[in-house]
Amino acid sequence: MADKIETHTLSVLVDNEPGVLARVIGLFSGRGYNIESLTVAEVDASRHLSRITLVTSGTPMVIEQIKAQLDRLVPVHAVRDLTTEGPHVAREMALIKVVGSGEKRVESLRIADIFRARAVDSTIESFVFEMTGSPEKIDAFVNLMRPLGLVDVSRTGVVAISRGAKAI
Repeated sequence: MADKIETHTLSVLVDNEPGVLARVIGLFSGRGYNIESLTVAEVDASRHLSRITLVTSGTPMVIEQIKAQLDRLVPVHAVRDLTTEGPHVAREMALIKVVGSGEKRVESLRIADIFRARAVDSTIESFVFEMTGSPEKIDAFVNLMRPLGLVDVSRTGVVAISRGAKAI
């Protein structure tokens, strides 16, 4: 029986310098690993450090290989598997455009209210909703908007951090 495919959220602390992201992406593409979500931003300007948060999937052995290979890259300071290291908070932001009129328009506003999505743009025929939450919450909202006139979605990718006093 083959090992089950798992999805993991990895947090990688790296030097904030040109080419680092390309090296990380190259590691994945060169070995045929998939990146489901990727975000990167500077987290410490004085030390020139950035955090790359990526979501990937694979068998437990593949996930261990990914972590080990990331850890060996020269500009990498730390690799943390937030999925296995304990409680963490993961969020994503999305903009969702819905076009419709009449009852569908009213229904999209009602569902947006339930999901705490905020209308950030409105025209006579459309809304753009902004929402923040877990990827699963955003998926659920997007799926409910499909029959109501969903025409476009833009997502930031997952950002995540461990809970409690421990830092990367």
